[in-house]
Amino acid sequence: MSNALSKAKGFKKSKSGTYLSMATTAFGALGVAKQIKKARAESDTLRLIDASVSAVAIVTGLAILYRELKRLGDDDVLLG
Repeated sequence: MSNALSKAKGFKKSKSGTYLSMATTAFGALGVAKQIKKARAESDTLRLIDASVSAVAIVTGLAILYRELKRLGDDDVLLG
């Protein structure tokens, strides 16, 4: 049981966990795109700025996850 638990804890630092994190972060981009579209339609500058900041946060998060994925290389926690 403890072996399975340690694998589950290491999932976040595995390639699979990183891919899952990237997918969920990219999925958040859909909500931001809707926010931007709505803000433009309503000419709401404050909401447009908020959506733009969120978009930058998503891009930054994806860049960090990509860097982590490259850093993992072949040292996958779940495979070893």
